[in-house]
Amino acid sequence: MRSPDWTWDELLLICSRVVSNDWGQLRAYQQPTHDLADLLRSLPLHGNAAHDVPEFRSAASISRKSADLITGRPDYAGPATRGGRLTRLVAEAFMEREEEMLLAAQAIEDGISSGELVRIPEQPNEVDEDGVPAIEGRLLTRWATFRERNPALRKRKIAQARRLGQPLQCSVCVFDFSRRYGPLGEGYIEVHHVLPLHLSGPRETRLEDLAFLCANCHRMCHRSHGGAAWRTPAALRAEIENGPAAGKIT
Repeated sequence: MRSPDWTWDELLLICSRVVSNDWGQLRAYQQPTHDLADLLRSLPLHGNAAHDVPEFRSAASISRKSADLITGRPDYAGPATRGGRLTRLVAEAFMEREEEMLLAAQAIEDGISSGELVRIPEQPNEVDEDGVPAIEGRLLTRWATFRERNPALRKRKIAQARRLGQPLQCSVCVFDFSRRYGPLGEGYIEVHHVLPLHLSGPRETRLEDLAFLCANCHRMCHRSHGGAAWRTPAALRAEIENGPAAGKIT
């Protein structure tokens, strides 16, 4: 068996180490590279590959991939290695928004070290249908989606809104399921994290971290586009108001 293709999450973790090494190559003989290999083998992304594929995510393969990331930088003047499109996109993302990328890498590491990310099953829509990668990567999207689908948390958010006399309507397009569907839609609304995990940190979700969304706006807030797979309701509303649908939100 051959090793699975590199994922955004893995390249994110490698490049975070490369950046910390002042964009220097990670060497296979160095202990930090072996520690990173252990981390990559623990990620819940490739099934049993860590056991079934010889040299899966070895220190040597990480060293080679770190060289690919270095030569994939837009400002790199030397000969490029054949790292592939995804490698180049990760390198470019670190050049454009280093702080966010480092925060995302740290959030993944925190999730693995706590054991929480390993326990979470794959979630619907954690991989976007157009294959465009984003800062959050697959694992952070999985983690956030799992939290948003927590029925107890959603129930508490709805109960809070009812206590405060707030409507159960989408905070972007003001769609109200009960007004549209009558008794069938009564009490139904979806919830969305206002900030992605790489910005908020993997803390316990608070009710003020959540916003109400209809299914359509929720999907758009999570959809990969323009290098991001996370939008706040306010950002999505601004996109609608300034785009082709301007004036259609009431």
